[in-house]
Amino acid sequence: MDWDLVLAGGHHLAVFTLVAIFAAEFALVRPGLSGQRVTQLARIDGAYGAVAVLVIAIGLLRIFFGAVDPSYYWGNHAFWGKMGAFLIVGLLSVPPTLAYRRWAKAGQGDANYAPSNTEIATSRRFIHLQALFLAFIPLFAATMARGYGS
Repeated sequence: MDWDLVLAGGHHLAVFTLVAIFAAEFALVRPGLSGQRVTQLARIDGAYGAVAVLVIAIGLLRIFFGAVDPSYYWGNHAFWGKMGAFLIVGLLSVPPTLAYRRWAKAGQGDANYAPSNTEIATSRRFIHLQALFLAFIPLFAATMARGYGS
């Protein structure tokens, strides 16, 4: 069995899943968010975090068990750019995650609960910044795939 192919396919599927979940959050966090949607958002955000961990885990497996020697990654500037962008996206996801958990807890048992428009706007700013840095990841990946960055 070609483990490199399996790991590459798994990594790509995990990344696409991560982006799809991110898109769902992007769509849900807007003025008018209330009730069950707040609970749904908190669940989606939990999946976002879990899939991010999966992306990292499969990525590490690719480094150590894939076809490319690990030293290629350690000395590649594009790889570190990709890791930096992923780290920034992760850090930018923390404030919205904390807000979603706070909103879900505040809304327990209250079908009419709605976070304030100011809180929603703040979370949206973080989401937009995540989208910006998320866009750099495939650019760095394409750079690496073409042998640049070493």
